[in-house]
Amino acid sequence: MARVRVNGVDLYYEERGDGVPILGIHGTPSSAVMWEDAAGELAEHGRCITYDRRGFHRSAPPVSFDRIDLLEHVDDAAALLASLHAGPAVVIGRSTGGVIALGFALHFPDKVKALVLLEPALFAIDPEASIWASELRRRVLITSEEDPSSAAETVVRDALGDETWESFPDELKAMFSGTSPAVLAEMRGHGLDLSEDPLDLGEDELAGIRRPTLIISAEDSPAACRLVNARLAGALPYTETVLVPGGHLINPAHPAVLAFIDRITARPSSWGES
Repeated sequence: MARVRVNGVDLYYEERGDGVPILGIHGTPSSAVMWEDAAGELAEHGRCITYDRRGFHRSAPPVSFDRIDLLEHVDDAAALLASLHAGPAVVIGRSTGGVIALGFALHFPDKVKALVLLEPALFAIDPEASIWASELRRRVLITSEEDPSSAAETVVRDALGDETWESFPDELKAMFSGTSPAVLAEMRGHGLDLSEDPLDLGEDELAGIRRPTLIISAEDSPAACRLVNARLAGALPYTETVLVPGGHLINPAHPAVLAFIDRITARPSSWGES
């Protein structure tokens, strides 16, 4: 079990393979547990680094954080790469992890070689998606008043569907439920998708993210996710888009992702960086 101390927290991380760094950032609620199979495949295409974000699963402190902000996650990702002497990296972010990946590219552009956004939860970018996220926030707050441990389950059921939640083995349900304190801490913090003040990037800010970007949508995801991706595809300068079967839990090692990484690795390092 590898751990590194960054920004006052102990982050659990896993590292596989070598070559161009590939940083995987999981969603909310989740952990690097959900990336284990994908990480093995990604490691055949580069140096794959996955980790549990602050407050989540194996990076949870003995006493839960009262609040977690987007910029804390961004700074943690940067510090993790620095501590491992890795970068610039192909950054893969799923759902909330995609929001963190975008924030990372904004604040640390020199540490990013390319982006892979698996339905990033940047709901504030689209009016309809923003309403959907606000309703989800309201439902989570209502259910967690009676049972704080239900916060993660409520999010999973909304994003992935009741059938997906019921299909999870008991140990996986327990892992998700155990991240509920971190889910609520993010909601009390700033800049995350279910925060009261989520990240809202304007056209100029998005146009400034001058890195090759793969945006993936899933056919059976909530419509809000596809609305966000459509907005991003029109605003980010260097994008490719892919629609895949299934729901919001998009495989980080989907063949389209692996092919994108291979193309990026073969390009000159200055591509898209002017």
